[in-house]
Amino acid sequence: MSILTKRKNMDMINGPLLGKIIAFSVPIILTNLLQVLYNAADMMVVSLSSEPDAVGAIGTTTALTNLIVNIFVGFSTGANVVVARHIGAKEREGASRAVHAAIAMSLIFGLASALIGVLLSRPILALMGVSGKLLTLATLYTRIYFLGVPFVALTNYTASILRAKGDAQTPLVVLALAGLLNVFSNLLFVLGFGMSVEGVALATALSNVISAALLLWRLHRDPGECHFSPRRLGIDKKSFLSILHVGLPTGIQSSLFSVSNILIQSSVLRLNDIMCPGVTDFAPVVKGNATSQNLGTFVSTANNAFVQAAITFTSQNVGAKKPRRVMRVLLLCNGLSLIFSTLFPLTIFLLRDPLFALYGVQKGAEGSLDRIAYEIAQLRTALVALPFATAGFMEICSGVAKGLGKAVSSTVITLIGTCALRVAWIYTVFRAFETPLSLYICYPVTWLLTGTVQCILVLLTIRHAVRQSERATV
Repeated sequence: MSILTKRKNMDMINGPLLGKIIAFSVPIILTNLLQVLYNAADMMVVSLSSEPDAVGAIGTTTALTNLIVNIFVGFSTGANVVVARHIGAKEREGASRAVHAAIAMSLIFGLASALIGVLLSRPILALMGVSGKLLTLATLYTRIYFLGVPFVALTNYTASILRAKGDAQTPLVVLALAGLLNVFSNLLFVLGFGMSVEGVALATALSNVISAALLLWRLHRDPGECHFSPRRLGIDKKSFLSILHVGLPTGIQSSLFSVSNILIQSSVLRLNDIMCPGVTDFAPVVKGNATSQNLGTFVSTANNAFVQAAITFTSQNVGAKKPRRVMRVLLLCNGLSLIFSTLFPLTIFLLRDPLFALYGVQKGAEGSLDRIAYEIAQLRTALVALPFATAGFMEICSGVAKGLGKAVSSTVITLIGTCALRVAWIYTVFRAFETPLSLYICYPVTWLLTGTVQCILVLLTIRHAVRQSERATV
């Protein structure tokens, strides 16, 4: 058997949890690290091109691409929950129907997202305040990127299905192979062929095609309930509605997160105009923000893994009707997240000078444009990355809530506590002061408030489930 097919399902509903959560999470942490390393390589390689605004241009597109892509990523979470519940309940046929429905949904949503992204990228970027050369570069990047979005969707759904059955190793292996291709293609297109943002976008699209094909092939070779057969591809109504029940609120939550981030990105552009009036050939505030934002993806790698563990372990134990184990999942995932969400940001902040330099951001002379870019990157890292443990607490509680079947309630809490509050913050606090500090401080404030309410929801739901379980055994 090949390395992509010889995998054993993890027993998540019996025995000690800590070792299994770590064993499940470590491959995802490594997968996420590889992914952000390859994304960082995009930025680092493009910074070597002849275009000084290339890094900033790609940075301005993040909120827009996430706005559209996160919708189907949310649905992939629904696929994870539904497949994991069927596996926990030992419902083989139900799991198989959910697998094929999820893959069909990924293809439909991916193609729709690609069409929307290609057609609307320029007007949306313009509405965000991107203009001039930045707009031209950002539009070119997003249009090429969105052509590869159907394969991004397929990759997310197939990886979610594999993780639902306890296989987190295969996505790691596949991403490693596709990522190496991405780095090689970056160097070839940018340094070899003299491209800029378009070279990076082409390299990303190519690597997504490879990863989607390998993961789909892995499911085709699976001998168990997650086996994929093209002849069974279709949307089973019951599976579709079950995935929709979790995936729709999650997708809405993720997309509205991106709406608030679009407003924040527009505020960054406004800060650039305020701090650098009359400068048109270089946007230092945008570059500094993009540098810190890209490094910040490293901070979320471990937390994302523990969120995935929280969703999957909770879903399987709910399917097996073992709600008491969900409380242990909540505590263990939060504890592990706290450790990593403290160590990762601290390391990045202490090593900020050499790390910023990889993106072409250095201190420069006092008052220079280079110094402005450096100070923005430093401030954002201090205010957004260092307190990231609060975001970890919020997201893990939200993940457990989704696994418990409280996706709608969790989404409403998140939309009010982060999205709506951030929008209100931008139009009140930030507009009153219009400083980088007044902009970036909204992140930890909204994370902490939302996480507290999410935790209360989860604790109440677990208590109710335990009481129901006790009554059923009397």
